[in-house]
Amino acid sequence: MADNFILIHLDPADNIAVLRAAAEAGTVLTPDGLTIRQDIPIGHKVAIRPIAQGEPILKYNTVIGYASQNISPGDHVHNHNIRFDTIKEVYHYCADYTPVPILPAQEQRTFLGYVRPNGLVGTRNCIAVTVCSNCAATVARKIANHFTPEILSAYPNVDAVVPLITSSGCGLEKSGDPMIYLRRVLGGLIKNPNIAGALVCALGCESNNIDNFFQEAGLVPSPTLGRLVIQEEGGSRKSVEKGISMVEAMLSLANHSVRQEVPVSHLKVGLECGGSDSFSGSSANPALGKAIDLLIQNGGTAVLTEPTELLGVEGALVRRARSPQVAQKLIDIMRWWLDYCRGKDSQIYGKVTPGNNAGGITNVLEKALGSAKKGGSTPLNDVVGYAEPVTTPGLNIMNSPSYDPVSAAAMFSGGCNLCAFTTGRGSCYGSQHFPTLKISSNTPLYLRQKDDIDLNAGAVIDGEKTLEQMGQEIFDALIEVASGRRTKSELFGMGGDEFIVWWLGITA
Repeated sequence: MADNFILIHLDPADNIAVLRAAAEAGTVLTPDGLTIRQDIPIGHKVAIRPIAQGEPILKYNTVIGYASQNISPGDHVHNHNIRFDTIKEVYHYCADYTPVPILPAQEQRTFLGYVRPNGLVGTRNCIAVTVCSNCAATVARKIANHFTPEILSAYPNVDAVVPLITSSGCGLEKSGDPMIYLRRVLGGLIKNPNIAGALVCALGCESNNIDNFFQEAGLVPSPTLGRLVIQEEGGSRKSVEKGISMVEAMLSLANHSVRQEVPVSHLKVGLECGGSDSFSGSSANPALGKAIDLLIQNGGTAVLTEPTELLGVEGALVRRARSPQVAQKLIDIMRWWLDYCRGKDSQIYGKVTPGNNAGGITNVLEKALGSAKKGGSTPLNDVVGYAEPVTTPGLNIMNSPSYDPVSAAAMFSGGCNLCAFTTGRGSCYGSQHFPTLKISSNTPLYLRQKDDIDLNAGAVIDGEKTLEQMGQEIFDALIEVASGRRTKSELFGMGGDEFIVWWLGITA
């Protein structure tokens, strides 16, 4: 039998292609004239020429592994015949660095944002109820949950009261990375311009002492920053009552804020992907990259995270680095992860998640090709640590684990006021304080999860739009969301539990 399934040829040098639809054994693909030799699922790879055992498998003209056996044209190419091996890179620092010409001010796009006294601009106007430790979790959640949509209707300029609750905060060593990361995330979220006011709840005796935390983070109690200690208030019930009154006072102040027209250069967009499939690297991620190029041309900032998903493409990013120092910071992070994960069953040493694998991604080298495309083509201007402030315009990389809520929390605390999230298998991540535009890589997913996903980059796979057209659509949508248009995840009320801090180290 014959069918006109269209193969996606990603680069003329590739020895594999990707199937736009599932194909049964015996199917002849026209006009390629390739006969499928086994049943192959949608989005998976097929050999388009003979590949000898030991020969590199090329996708986007990049090595994603080596043939573990002889492979014939028409063969399914996946776990059973690809051998993973790390690739030794020779790094050429800054070899491809070219500064981005920023558009003149009069030509730059604008959005409607909340201008804060310090000059930063928020895309949302929220009150955060957070904790120093999980010991205060129920108190904080009860305070936040008191403010129902009916109550908040009296404050039309306030978007939400959100509980941001961590599972750690006590039993930690009192110094070192676990405490540093926790305090950095908590301090950064309070300072994010999307947060008009914050109430910090504590039990009072935890390792993350509230007064030490305030001092270290440079925080001072004020009408828009509350300090609530359960042991000082006489217990949980009294603390909830006190906390509700404190948030009510903040709501009145926050409601005075109104949106103003400001340049897009005030946008800091966090880039995330979750539940990726093989189409992610062909549609959603490169289309988002086109949007990010437009954002940076307008003076904006983008943050790429999860360096464990950049293995194999870090050399290209190093070539685009603004300086040898920036390049070295990325290499140092990559080496740290390789050392940290040595001997562990983690994706940086080959295996991706079961969902990634089912979607046609064989290993982390292949996954990295798509992950990096979210960042577009502009120079790498800076590399920062987990949840550190992002202060350099243009493309940045932030260190974080490859776990969506952990990296999203870090980007928000680093100053990002908007999130763009691509998915190929489906993801439910989102939040009210960190508005998240969800983009599907394929049309079937978009049709299945319309209540979760805002845009369908599957139109690129379907041949209905070019990457450039899809990128422009994503850029326009980011501006609309920044100006107040609700995302699907906001409409559903996501964000009360999708907040996790990277918890390294021991408990004691």
